[in-house]
Amino acid sequence: CCCCIGGCCGAPRRVMSSNFNLTLAPHQLYFSFIFSLFHQVKPKKAKFGPLSDEDRIFTNLYGRYDWRLKGSVRRGDWYKTKEIMLKGSEWIINEVKVSGLRGRGGAGFPTGMKWSFMNKPSDGRPKYLVVNADEGEPGTCKDREIMRHDPHKLIEGCLIAGRAMGARAAYIYIRGEFYNESSNLQVAIYEAYKAGLIGKNACGSGFDFDVFVMWGAGAYICGEETALIESLEGKQGKPRLKPPFPADIGVFGCPTTVSNVETVAVAPAICRRGGAWFASFGRERNSGTKLFNISGHVNTPCTVEGGWDNLLGVIPGGSSTPIIPQHVCNDVLMDFDDLVRAETALGTAAIIVLDKSSDVIRAIARLVEFYKHESCGQCTPCREGVDWMDKMMWRFVGGEAAASEIDMIWELSKQIEGHTICALGDGAAWPVQGLIRHFRPVMESRIAQYNKKNPPRQPDIEMI
Repeated sequence: CCCCIGGCCGAPRRVMSSNFNLTLAPHQLYFSFIFSLFHQVKPKKAKFGPLSDEDRIFTNLYGRYDWRLKGSVRRGDWYKTKEIMLKGSEWIINEVKVSGLRGRGGAGFPTGMKWSFMNKPSDGRPKYLVVNADEGEPGTCKDREIMRHDPHKLIEGCLIAGRAMGARAAYIYIRGEFYNESSNLQVAIYEAYKAGLIGKNACGSGFDFDVFVMWGAGAYICGEETALIESLEGKQGKPRLKPPFPADIGVFGCPTTVSNVETVAVAPAICRRGGAWFASFGRERNSGTKLFNISGHVNTPCTVEGGWDNLLGVIPGGSSTPIIPQHVCNDVLMDFDDLVRAETALGTAAIIVLDKSSDVIRAIARLVEFYKHESCGQCTPCREGVDWMDKMMWRFVGGEAAASEIDMIWELSKQIEGHTICALGDGAAWPVQGLIRHFRPVMESRIAQYNKKNPPRQPDIEMI
């Protein structure tokens, strides 16, 4: 249960089961409560691969076929879209709920529930769908493949998601560096308008819906939904405090839902083939197909839907998720729940592989440096804490740090985690925590090697 523990003077807090006095940021408090509702039943096994070709949703992932309207229609896009639209918002949302689809942008929030927050009586303000195509997470390269090679899937998904929410328009916020992707997407939108698939009386359904492309400037922080909304409005890309949530006050002060590219793009296939079909893949609460990015020390870096001898470790969900070593990789399943059990996360399913030639301490230090650069500076724990973590990590790289600084940087990461408006601070802290959790002996060995080669120095720094 959740109850008040009189912690309003400090920060949002919660009591769940026997765990209490845990300080959380507002967005974490909200999502932790919802997340707890889904942890009452042990997940059951559904179906684990292999995935048949006819069950793949993204059939042009590698750009082997025509990405324009004619080629997309040939592959099954825009098929019976009018019939789906005419079934109404409640039917669409129910199918998405039955499918078990969870957000593909990293958080894994149930999509049907998120979309249903918008499905309420109008108060006169227009509603909007915002598609997060910023994709700035290092190692993540799935959404750009959809926009480059399958843009009509995304556009059709925007229309169906917009119908479910009663939205007037969709704004696709795309990373400024994605020139080819934005060009293809813009051409596809023009084709859809010309064919009457979007715009006035979209697909002959009587529903008016527009799609716009907006370009960002490459700031990582704008991947956070409220920072994205601020940027979309022409302001500095800095996260907003929640509540109010975007479903109440979003872009231009109107109800808004922000969804990931992949999340929106799979909606048409779910509605055409049924939520039960999508739910038949994977485990309960981890259902459906998923795009996985594989990069790092692999022979063929790639994005896929669907030998460990030289393996040092894997970052399983993009750079912000904690690294796991080989012995954990041998047993863990690539889904939301099992990776949480392994003290990491699925995130965006961007797998970064490190072989035994890697300097794992330097690799994590480089990630911390990235997050230091991308911090908007609004929250003191993130602005100051990540800067200190960056300085300390490069001392660990050279072995110049004191052994007691390992515990010190762990404590520092815990002071950052959960104490910021958005999750960038968490994303900076988790790689450091994963390094210490699984590779502490490597850090201690590096310090010992440095001490052997260099004159004695002052006693170890002690934590205060």
